[in-house]
Amino acid sequence: MPQMRLRLAIAALILASAALAQTVVVHPASIDGILVNPGMGIQTFQRYNGDPLNPGTTWSEEGPTGNIAQGPAPDFPKATIAYCRWFWETLEPAKGDVRWTIVDRALEEAAAHGQTLLIRLMPYDQRRPLPEWYRKSGAKRANAEGQPVWEPDFADHLYLKHWSDLVRAAGKRYDGDPRLEAVDISSVGYWGEGWSNYMPAFRYQKALIDIWFEAFPSTQLLMNFDEPEALHYGTAKGAGWRFDCLGDMRNNWGAMLDSYPEQIVRAGIGDVWQRSPVSFETCGTPGSWQRQGFDVNYILSEALRWHVSSLNVKSSAIPSDWKAAFDGFQKRMGYRFEARRVEYPATVRAGSDALVRMWWVNAGVAPAYRPCTLALRFGDTAGGVVELPVDIRKWLPGDALVEERVAVPQLAAGKYRLRTALLDPRTHKPAIALGIAGRTPDGWYDLGEISVVD
Repeated sequence: MPQMRLRLAIAALILASAALAQTVVVHPASIDGILVNPGMGIQTFQRYNGDPLNPGTTWSEEGPTGNIAQGPAPDFPKATIAYCRWFWETLEPAKGDVRWTIVDRALEEAAAHGQTLLIRLMPYDQRRPLPEWYRKSGAKRANAEGQPVWEPDFADHLYLKHWSDLVRAAGKRYDGDPRLEAVDISSVGYWGEGWSNYMPAFRYQKALIDIWFEAFPSTQLLMNFDEPEALHYGTAKGAGWRFDCLGDMRNNWGAMLDSYPEQIVRAGIGDVWQRSPVSFETCGTPGSWQRQGFDVNYILSEALRWHVSSLNVKSSAIPSDWKAAFDGFQKRMGYRFEARRVEYPATVRAGSDALVRMWWVNAGVAPAYRPCTLALRFGDTAGGVVELPVDIRKWLPGDALVEERVAVPQLAAGKYRLRTALLDPRTHKPAIALGIAGRTPDGWYDLGEISVVD
């Protein structure tokens, strides 16, 4: 009898060991739909999700300062980024009297519409002048009296002082706010785009760029494109980049065919996308592209080749016969994470560790630029979540392998559904839609069954 009991015990041990040794291999099914994910996609401009579009091919450079007129729900992509920009005279009509409630409200509205806010503070343009108090402050004027636009001398110490005061105050109030997606570096020229007929020497441009990095050390910055030395300098300090005229296909001289591809190379920014975002704005609107006979497929393919993460189309309608092209574009812009293969033990012991292997593919053209936590979940139990030490910001387009020994939670013996998700590190809730089937109502993705034993 003792020998029989011993043989039975050995057999049971062998069976248990065999069960623990078995693995499950899952190949999740890919899906083809557009994914609406943080930090990427088509933006709304000077408005928010669900607000009416601009009529025809028009738009406004004036950011919202109050309620936006409502109307029927627009036929427009759902956006995770709202992009708004305001002129200096609107924000600071009197020296030191900054109307921060305008930006506060925009942050609140964006959050209420499921978006983060991208902003630009603009000095002036052809119709909205510099603040009157600045023009009367003794600051130097670059162009002659009587010209329709009062052009500042950007090398004047008063310009640096007063503009820096505004930028630093903005940084003190908003840097690191999780509702703030990014901030444009804006200091010189019309709309703050970095060009002017009265460009200062680079040492003055540099000082006007540096104030943004001082004011916003925790918030992503985007460097405007027009001056190559400034563009190289700002991106080398960690900024992403943006240009404002995607789609300019004019035959005599077009940015898409002439200046843009050359400047990307000359400024040495071809690899910036690997660690900081690239954001574009349309030259005109998609409707005006179509009216001028521009090649939409060429334009969108170039944007993807330049690793675009987000695009401002001026909250203007996308022509109906171009929607298929824009749908295909949205499926590839930014990041698109797909779990292609997951391998895990069929049976695990509570409190032990288990080897999990995952093959992921980023089928987009850029990485994610904000941290997100790769996690596994055993069933619906509160203590069943395990976070993996993986930095998904390193998942460039292509393949990524994860091989980790996972600490199995102290769960009661039984069968569980193993699930995965990418979690917001602040809320610990699923934050990114994946390009695979199996999503559950709470945002997790079902992989398969796993048994937990004592």
